[in-house]
Amino acid sequence: MKIHIKNGRVIDPANGIDAQQDVYIVAGKIAATGTAPEGFAASRTIDASGMVVAPGLVDLSARLREPGYEYKATLESEMQAAMQGGVTSLVCPPDTEPVLDEPGLVEMLKHRAKSLNQAHVYPLGALTADLKGEALTEMAELTEAGCIGFSQADSPIFDTTVLMRAMQYAKTFDYTVWLRPQDPHLGSGGIAHSGAVASRLGLPGVPVIAETVALHTIFELVRATGARVHLCRISSAAGIELVRAAKKEGLPVTCDVGAHHVHLTDVDIGFFDSNARVTPPFRAQRDRDAIRQGLLDGTIDVICSDHTPVDDDEKLLPFGEASPGATGLELLLSLALKWADEYVDKSRQPLSKAVAKVTCDPARVVGLASGRLSVGSVADVCVFDPAARWKVEAKTLASQGKHTPFLGYELLGQVRATIVSGHIAFER
Repeated sequence: MKIHIKNGRVIDPANGIDAQQDVYIVAGKIAATGTAPEGFAASRTIDASGMVVAPGLVDLSARLREPGYEYKATLESEMQAAMQGGVTSLVCPPDTEPVLDEPGLVEMLKHRAKSLNQAHVYPLGALTADLKGEALTEMAELTEAGCIGFSQADSPIFDTTVLMRAMQYAKTFDYTVWLRPQDPHLGSGGIAHSGAVASRLGLPGVPVIAETVALHTIFELVRATGARVHLCRISSAAGIELVRAAKKEGLPVTCDVGAHHVHLTDVDIGFFDSNARVTPPFRAQRDRDAIRQGLLDGTIDVICSDHTPVDDDEKLLPFGEASPGATGLELLLSLALKWADEYVDKSRQPLSKAVAKVTCDPARVVGLASGRLSVGSVADVCVFDPAARWKVEAKTLASQGKHTPFLGYELLGQVRATIVSGHIAFER
Protein backbone atom coordinates (compact mmCIF):
# COMPACT_ATOMS: atom_id res chain seq x y z
CA MET A 1 0.00 0.00 0.00
CA LYS A 2 1.16 3.53 -0.82
CA ILE A 3 0.06 6.06 1.78
CA HIS A 4 0.33 9.83 1.54
CA ILE A 5 -0.01 11.72 4.86
CA LYS A 6 -0.46 15.36 3.89
CA ASN A 7 -0.61 18.77 5.58
CA GLY A 8 0.57 17.52 8.96
CA ARG A 9 3.17 18.90 11.37
CA VAL A 10 5.90 16.26 11.33
CA ILE A 11 7.66 15.89 14.68
CA ASP A 12 10.57 13.45 14.52
CA PRO A 13 12.94 14.24 17.43
CA ALA A 14 15.44 11.55 16.40
CA ASN A 15 16.09 13.43 13.17
CA GLY A 16 15.58 16.92 14.55
CA ILE A 17 12.46 17.55 12.44
CA ASP A 18 9.61 19.79 13.55
CA ALA A 19 8.02 21.24 10.43
CA GLN A 20 4.99 21.05 8.17
CA GLN A 21 5.79 18.26 5.74
CA ASP A 22 4.11 15.43 3.90
CA VAL A 23 5.06 11.81 4.60
CA TYR A 24 5.10 9.12 1.92
CA ILE A 25 4.90 5.40 2.69
CA VAL A 26 5.64 2.63 0.19
CA ALA A 27 5.76 -1.14 0.86
CA GLY A 28 5.72 -0.72 4.63
CA LYS A 29 8.65 1.74 4.71
CA ILE A 30 9.04 5.51 4.90
CA ALA A 31 9.76 6.38 1.28
CA ALA A 32 10.17 10.13 1.71
CA THR A 33 9.28 13.19 3.74
CA GLY A 34 8.65 16.61 2.23
CA THR A 35 8.79 15.85 -1.50
CA ALA A 36 7.09 12.84 -3.06
CA PRO A 37 9.37 10.16 -4.50
CA GLU A 38 9.41 9.93 -8.27
CA GLY A 39 6.39 8.16 -9.73
CA PHE A 40 4.54 8.05 -6.40
CA ALA A 41 0.78 7.49 -6.70
CA ALA A 42 -1.05 7.14 -3.40
CA SER A 43 -3.54 4.35 -2.89
CA ARG A 44 -4.63 6.05 0.34
CA THR A 45 -4.37 9.68 1.47
CA ILE A 46 -4.66 10.87 5.07
CA ASP A 47 -5.32 14.58 5.55
CA ALA A 48 -3.45 15.51 8.75
CA SER A 49 -4.32 19.23 8.71
CA GLY A 50 -3.99 20.61 12.24
CA MET A 51 -2.47 17.35 13.43
CA VAL A 52 0.93 16.05 14.42
CA VAL A 53 2.56 13.23 12.45
CA ALA A 54 5.01 11.44 14.74
CA PRO A 55 6.77 8.08 14.96
CA GLY A 56 4.67 5.34 16.54
CA LEU A 57 5.00 5.31 20.32
CA VAL A 58 7.39 2.85 22.00
CA ASP A 59 6.20 1.70 25.43
CA LEU A 60 8.73 0.07 27.77
CA SER A 61 6.21 -1.58 30.11
CA ALA A 62 2.86 -3.00 29.04
CA ARG A 63 1.47 -6.12 30.67
CA LEU A 64 -0.60 -7.96 28.07
CA ARG A 65 -1.72 -10.56 30.66
CA GLU A 66 -1.19 -13.52 28.33
CA PRO A 67 -0.51 -16.28 29.01
CA GLY A 68 -2.36 -17.10 32.21
CA TYR A 69 -4.31 -13.98 33.17
CA GLU A 70 -6.85 -13.79 30.36
CA TYR A 71 -9.58 -12.98 32.89
CA LYS A 72 -7.79 -9.65 33.44
CA ALA A 73 -7.10 -8.93 29.77
CA THR A 74 -6.50 -10.64 26.45
CA LEU A 75 -3.90 -10.05 23.79
CA GLU A 76 -6.66 -8.89 21.44
CA SER A 77 -8.04 -6.28 23.85
CA GLU A 78 -4.65 -4.88 24.86
CA MET A 79 -3.31 -4.72 21.32
CA GLN A 80 -6.41 -2.77 20.33
CA ALA A 81 -5.74 -0.46 23.29
CA ALA A 82 -2.20 0.01 21.99
CA MET A 83 -3.54 0.97 18.57
CA GLN A 84 -5.95 3.50 20.06
CA GLY A 85 -3.04 4.92 22.05
CA GLY A 86 -0.72 5.18 19.06
CA VAL A 87 1.66 2.59 20.55
CA THR A 88 3.30 0.60 17.76
CA SER A 89 6.04 -1.13 19.77
CA LEU A 90 5.83 -2.38 23.32
CA VAL A 91 7.91 -4.28 25.84
CA CYS A 92 6.09 -6.77 28.07
CA PRO A 93 7.40 -7.95 31.47
CA PRO A 94 7.85 -11.68 32.18
CA ASP A 95 5.39 -12.02 35.10
CA THR A 96 2.78 -14.04 33.22
CA GLU A 97 1.48 -17.48 34.23
CA PRO A 98 3.52 -19.46 33.45
CA VAL A 99 6.45 -17.05 33.73
CA LEU A 100 8.37 -16.24 30.53
CA ASP A 101 11.36 -18.37 31.47
CA GLU A 102 11.15 -20.94 28.64
CA PRO A 103 11.86 -20.27 24.94
CA GLY A 104 8.64 -22.00 23.87
CA LEU A 105 6.50 -19.59 25.88
CA VAL A 106 8.28 -16.59 24.38
CA GLU A 107 7.90 -17.94 20.85
CA MET A 108 4.20 -18.63 21.44
CA LEU A 109 3.60 -15.07 22.70
CA LYS A 110 5.44 -13.51 19.77
CA HIS A 111 3.57 -15.73 17.29
CA ARG A 112 0.20 -14.77 18.82
CA ALA A 113 1.10 -11.10 18.74
CA LYS A 114 2.36 -11.24 15.16
CA SER A 115 -0.82 -12.96 13.99
CA LEU A 116 -2.85 -9.96 15.14
CA ASN A 117 -0.81 -7.70 12.81
CA GLN A 118 -0.84 -4.82 15.25
CA ALA A 119 1.87 -3.58 17.65
CA HIS A 120 5.36 -5.09 17.62
CA VAL A 121 5.83 -7.02 20.88
CA TYR A 122 9.24 -7.34 22.56
CA PRO A 123 9.16 -9.68 25.58
CA LEU A 124 11.47 -9.50 28.57
CA GLY A 125 12.65 -12.90 29.72
CA ALA A 126 12.68 -13.88 33.38
CA LEU A 127 16.05 -13.26 35.01
CA THR A 128 15.59 -16.26 37.32
CA ALA A 129 13.52 -19.42 36.94
CA ASP A 130 9.87 -18.79 37.83
CA LEU A 131 11.01 -15.36 39.15
CA LYS A 132 11.96 -17.06 42.43
CA GLY A 133 15.35 -15.35 42.61
CA GLU A 134 17.30 -18.60 42.88
CA ALA A 135 18.43 -20.28 39.62
CA LEU A 136 19.34 -18.24 36.55
CA THR A 137 17.38 -18.83 33.36
CA GLU A 138 18.91 -19.88 30.04
CA MET A 139 19.36 -16.31 28.85
CA ALA A 140 21.00 -17.25 25.55
CA GLU A 141 18.10 -19.50 24.54
CA LEU A 142 15.54 -16.89 25.61
CA THR A 143 17.35 -14.26 23.54
CA GLU A 144 17.24 -16.52 20.49
CA ALA A 145 13.48 -16.92 21.10
CA GLY A 146 13.02 -13.13 20.96
CA CYS A 147 13.67 -11.64 24.41
CA ILE A 148 15.28 -8.19 24.39
CA GLY A 149 16.39 -8.19 28.05
CA PHE A 150 15.86 -9.87 31.40
CA SER A 151 13.78 -8.81 34.37
CA GLN A 152 12.38 -9.88 37.70
CA ALA A 153 9.28 -7.68 37.18
CA ASP A 154 8.14 -6.91 40.74
CA SER A 155 9.62 -10.06 42.29
CA PRO A 156 12.70 -9.27 44.40
CA ILE A 157 15.94 -11.25 44.51
CA PHE A 158 16.73 -11.80 48.18
CA ASP A 159 20.20 -13.25 47.59
CA THR A 160 22.51 -10.53 46.26
CA THR A 161 24.96 -13.20 45.10
CA VAL A 162 22.35 -14.46 42.63
CA LEU A 163 21.86 -10.95 41.29
CA MET A 164 25.61 -10.47 40.92
CA ARG A 165 25.96 -13.72 38.98
CA ALA A 166 23.04 -12.77 36.75
CA MET A 167 24.69 -9.44 35.98
CA GLN A 168 28.04 -11.11 35.31
CA TYR A 169 26.39 -13.48 32.85
CA ALA A 170 24.46 -10.63 31.22
CA LYS A 171 27.65 -8.61 30.82
CA THR A 172 29.41 -11.55 29.13
CA PHE A 173 26.77 -11.69 26.38
CA ASP A 174 25.90 -7.97 26.35
CA TYR A 175 22.35 -8.43 27.66
CA THR A 176 20.49 -5.70 29.53
CA VAL A 177 19.16 -6.40 33.02
CA TRP A 178 15.90 -4.61 33.85
CA LEU A 179 15.43 -4.02 37.58
CA ARG A 180 12.84 -2.20 39.66
CA PRO A 181 14.79 -0.82 42.62
CA GLN A 182 13.07 -1.80 45.83
CA ASP A 183 14.73 -3.46 48.77
CA PRO A 184 12.91 -6.77 49.48
CA HIS A 185 12.86 -6.15 53.23
CA LEU A 186 12.37 -2.41 53.72
CA GLY A 187 8.73 -1.57 53.27
CA SER A 188 7.77 -5.21 52.82
CA GLY A 189 3.99 -5.35 53.02
CA GLY A 190 3.68 -1.61 52.49
CA ILE A 191 1.03 -0.30 50.11
CA ALA A 192 1.42 3.50 50.24
CA HIS A 193 4.21 6.05 50.46
CA SER A 194 5.51 6.38 54.02
CA GLY A 195 4.35 9.84 55.01
CA ALA A 196 1.59 11.89 56.53
CA VAL A 197 -1.12 10.61 54.17
CA ALA A 198 -0.39 6.94 54.88
CA SER A 199 -0.25 7.63 58.61
CA ARG A 200 -3.56 9.47 58.57
CA LEU A 201 -5.24 6.69 56.57
CA GLY A 202 -3.66 3.94 58.64
CA LEU A 203 -1.95 2.33 55.65
CA PRO A 204 1.37 0.47 55.94
CA GLY A 205 4.08 2.48 54.21
CA VAL A 206 6.90 1.96 51.72
CA PRO A 207 9.74 4.34 52.66
CA VAL A 208 11.89 6.11 50.09
CA ILE A 209 14.94 4.28 51.44
CA ALA A 210 13.47 1.05 50.07
CA GLU A 211 14.31 2.52 46.65
CA THR A 212 17.60 4.23 47.52
CA VAL A 213 19.11 1.24 49.35
CA ALA A 214 18.29 -0.96 46.34
CA LEU A 215 19.85 1.62 44.01
CA HIS A 216 23.07 1.70 46.02
CA THR A 217 23.26 -2.10 45.77
CA ILE A 218 22.56 -2.10 42.03
CA PHE A 219 25.17 0.57 41.32
CA GLU A 220 27.82 -1.27 43.32
CA LEU A 221 27.07 -4.41 41.32
CA VAL A 222 27.24 -2.43 38.06
CA ARG A 223 30.67 -1.13 39.09
CA ALA A 224 31.79 -4.67 39.88
CA THR A 225 30.37 -6.40 36.80
CA GLY A 226 30.09 -3.71 34.13
CA ALA A 227 26.59 -4.95 33.28
CA ARG A 228 24.13 -2.65 31.53
CA VAL A 229 21.04 -2.00 33.70
CA HIS A 230 17.73 -0.36 32.95
CA LEU A 231 16.00 0.91 36.08
CA CYS A 232 12.22 0.55 36.00
CA ARG A 233 9.74 2.96 37.62
CA ILE A 234 11.94 5.39 39.54
CA SER A 235 9.63 7.12 42.02
CA SER A 236 11.53 9.36 44.46
CA ALA A 237 13.58 12.56 44.47
CA ALA A 238 16.37 10.82 46.38
CA GLY A 239 16.41 7.96 43.90
CA ILE A 240 16.57 10.34 40.95
CA GLU A 241 19.54 12.13 42.52
CA LEU A 242 21.38 8.80 42.84
CA VAL A 243 20.66 8.00 39.18
CA ARG A 244 21.90 11.45 38.19
CA ALA A 245 25.17 10.83 40.04
CA ALA A 246 25.53 7.34 38.52
CA LYS A 247 25.12 8.71 35.01
CA LYS A 248 27.60 11.49 35.69
CA GLU A 249 30.04 8.80 36.84
CA GLY A 250 29.54 7.06 33.52
CA LEU A 251 27.78 3.91 34.71
CA PRO A 252 25.84 2.12 31.93
CA VAL A 253 22.37 2.78 33.38
CA THR A 254 19.10 4.12 31.98
CA CYS A 255 15.77 4.58 33.71
CA ASP A 256 12.07 5.16 33.16
CA VAL A 257 9.08 6.47 35.09
CA GLY A 258 5.42 5.46 34.93
CA ALA A 259 3.26 8.09 33.22
CA HIS A 260 0.90 8.36 36.18
CA HIS A 261 3.81 9.12 38.55
CA VAL A 262 4.60 12.21 36.47
CA HIS A 263 1.34 13.80 37.65
CA LEU A 264 -0.01 12.20 40.81
CA THR A 265 1.07 12.14 44.47
CA ASP A 266 0.08 10.22 47.59
CA VAL A 267 -2.62 12.85 48.22
CA ASP A 268 -4.45 11.44 45.17
CA ILE A 269 -5.25 8.30 47.16
CA GLY A 270 -8.06 10.50 48.51
CA PHE A 271 -10.43 8.48 50.62
CA PHE A 272 -8.93 5.06 49.86
CA ASP A 273 -9.40 5.20 46.06
CA SER A 274 -8.25 1.75 44.95
CA ASN A 275 -7.67 3.09 41.41
CA ALA A 276 -4.68 4.90 42.94
CA ARG A 277 -3.20 1.65 44.28
CA VAL A 278 -0.08 1.20 42.14
CA THR A 279 3.45 -0.15 42.42
CA PRO A 280 5.61 1.69 43.35
CA PRO A 281 3.21 3.88 45.33
CA PHE A 282 2.57 7.52 44.50
CA ARG A 283 4.98 9.56 46.57
CA ALA A 284 5.09 13.12 47.92
CA GLN A 285 4.83 16.31 45.87
CA ARG A 286 8.58 16.94 46.06
CA ASP A 287 9.15 13.50 44.51
CA ARG A 288 6.64 14.22 41.74
CA ASP A 289 8.35 17.56 41.06
CA ALA A 290 11.76 15.84 40.95
CA ILE A 291 10.39 13.36 38.40
CA ARG A 292 9.26 16.21 36.15
CA GLN A 293 12.65 17.90 36.41
CA GLY A 294 14.47 14.59 35.89
CA LEU A 295 12.60 14.09 32.62
CA LEU A 296 13.50 17.57 31.49
CA ASP A 297 17.24 17.31 32.20
CA GLY A 298 17.53 13.75 30.85
CA THR A 299 18.21 11.95 34.13
CA ILE A 300 15.01 9.99 33.45
CA ASP A 301 15.20 8.68 29.90
CA VAL A 302 11.67 7.50 29.24
CA ILE A 303 8.00 7.85 30.14
CA CYS A 304 6.27 4.45 29.96
CA SER A 305 2.61 3.56 30.46
CA ASP A 306 3.28 0.91 33.14
CA HIS A 307 0.11 -0.62 31.72
CA THR A 308 -1.22 -3.15 34.24
CA PRO A 309 -4.86 -4.05 33.57
CA VAL A 310 -6.76 -5.33 36.61
CA ASP A 311 -10.29 -6.76 36.59
CA ASP A 312 -13.21 -5.54 38.74
CA ASP A 313 -13.03 -8.50 41.13
CA GLU A 314 -9.48 -7.54 42.14
CA LYS A 315 -9.84 -3.75 42.00
CA LEU A 316 -13.25 -2.95 43.47
CA LEU A 317 -12.08 -3.81 46.96
CA PRO A 318 -10.87 -1.89 50.02
CA PHE A 319 -7.59 -0.11 49.24
CA GLY A 320 -5.41 -2.55 51.17
CA GLU A 321 -6.97 -5.60 49.51
CA ALA A 322 -7.11 -4.30 45.92
CA SER A 323 -4.54 -5.46 43.39
CA PRO A 324 -2.07 -2.76 42.36
CA GLY A 325 -2.10 -1.61 38.77
CA ALA A 326 -3.69 0.78 36.30
CA THR A 327 -4.44 0.78 32.61
CA GLY A 328 -2.20 3.14 30.68
CA LEU A 329 -1.67 2.30 27.01
CA GLU A 330 -4.36 4.70 25.83
CA LEU A 331 -3.24 7.44 28.22
CA LEU A 332 0.50 7.42 27.52
CA LEU A 333 0.49 10.04 24.78
CA SER A 334 -1.88 12.41 26.58
CA LEU A 335 0.01 12.17 29.88
CA ALA A 336 3.33 12.85 28.13
CA LEU A 337 1.76 15.89 26.44
CA LYS A 338 0.34 17.03 29.76
CA TRP A 339 3.83 16.97 31.32
CA ALA A 340 5.28 18.99 28.48
CA ASP A 341 2.41 21.46 28.41
CA GLU A 342 2.57 22.13 32.15
CA TYR A 343 6.29 21.88 32.81
CA VAL A 344 8.41 22.47 29.71
CA ASP A 345 9.19 26.09 28.83
CA LYS A 346 7.54 27.01 25.51
CA SER A 347 10.92 28.06 24.11
CA ARG A 348 12.17 24.49 24.51
CA GLN A 349 9.70 22.89 22.06
CA PRO A 350 7.43 21.07 24.53
CA LEU A 351 5.70 18.96 21.87
CA SER A 352 9.02 17.66 20.56
CA LYS A 353 10.21 16.95 24.12
CA ALA A 354 7.07 14.96 24.89
CA VAL A 355 7.22 12.98 21.64
CA ALA A 356 10.90 12.12 22.23
CA LYS A 357 10.16 10.64 25.67
CA VAL A 358 7.73 8.12 24.17
CA THR A 359 9.37 7.40 20.79
CA CYS A 360 13.09 7.69 20.04
CA ASP A 361 14.27 7.72 23.67
CA PRO A 362 12.68 4.36 24.60
CA ALA A 363 13.78 2.93 21.24
CA ARG A 364 17.37 3.94 22.09
CA VAL A 365 17.15 2.26 25.51
CA VAL A 366 16.01 -1.03 23.96
CA GLY A 367 18.25 -0.75 20.91
CA LEU A 368 15.41 -0.69 18.38
CA ALA A 369 15.48 1.00 14.99
CA SER A 370 11.94 2.30 15.58
CA GLY A 371 10.84 5.61 17.06
CA ARG A 372 11.87 7.65 13.99
CA LEU A 373 10.62 8.58 10.53
CA SER A 374 13.92 8.11 8.69
CA VAL A 375 13.70 7.30 4.99
CA GLY A 376 13.93 3.53 4.64
CA SER A 377 12.78 2.80 8.20
CA VAL A 378 9.69 0.73 9.01
CA ALA A 379 6.59 2.89 8.66
CA ASP A 380 5.29 2.96 12.23
CA VAL A 381 3.42 6.25 12.49
CA CYS A 382 1.10 7.97 14.96
CA VAL A 383 -1.12 10.81 13.74
CA PHE A 384 -2.68 12.75 16.60
CA ASP A 385 -4.57 15.94 17.27
CA PRO A 386 -2.68 17.78 20.05
CA ALA A 387 -5.62 20.13 20.70
CA ALA A 388 -8.37 17.49 20.92
CA ARG A 389 -9.85 17.05 24.38
CA TRP A 390 -11.16 13.69 25.51
CA LYS A 391 -12.60 12.43 28.77
CA VAL A 392 -11.15 9.29 30.34
CA GLU A 393 -14.10 6.96 30.82
CA ALA A 394 -14.26 3.20 31.25
CA LYS A 395 -16.65 2.85 28.30
CA THR A 396 -14.21 4.54 25.89
CA LEU A 397 -11.16 2.45 26.87
CA ALA A 398 -10.39 -0.50 24.59
CA SER A 399 -8.32 -2.19 27.28
CA GLN A 400 -10.10 -4.88 29.26
CA GLY A 401 -8.70 -3.16 32.34
CA LYS A 402 -10.91 -0.14 32.98
CA HIS A 403 -9.24 1.11 36.14
CA THR A 404 -7.02 4.19 36.22
CA PRO A 405 -6.64 7.04 38.70
CA PHE A 406 -7.37 9.37 35.77
CA LEU A 407 -11.00 8.28 35.35
CA GLY A 408 -13.07 11.41 34.86
CA TYR A 409 -10.11 13.55 33.83
CA GLU A 410 -10.22 15.54 30.61
CA LEU A 411 -6.94 15.18 28.72
CA LEU A 412 -5.44 16.80 25.65
CA GLY A 413 -4.18 14.86 22.65
CA GLN A 414 -6.12 12.17 20.80
CA VAL A 415 -4.81 9.64 18.29
CA ARG A 416 -6.50 9.89 14.90
CA ALA A 417 -4.59 7.15 13.07
CA THR A 418 -2.02 4.48 13.88
CA ILE A 419 0.05 2.95 11.10
CA VAL A 420 2.06 -0.21 11.75
CA SER A 421 4.56 -1.48 9.18
CA GLY A 422 2.82 0.55 6.50
CA HIS A 423 -0.77 -0.57 7.11
CA ILE A 424 -3.46 1.49 8.82
CA ALA A 425 -4.15 -0.48 12.00
CA PHE A 426 -6.43 2.14 13.60
CA GLU A 427 -8.29 5.18 12.37
CA ARG A 428 -10.72 7.35 14.30
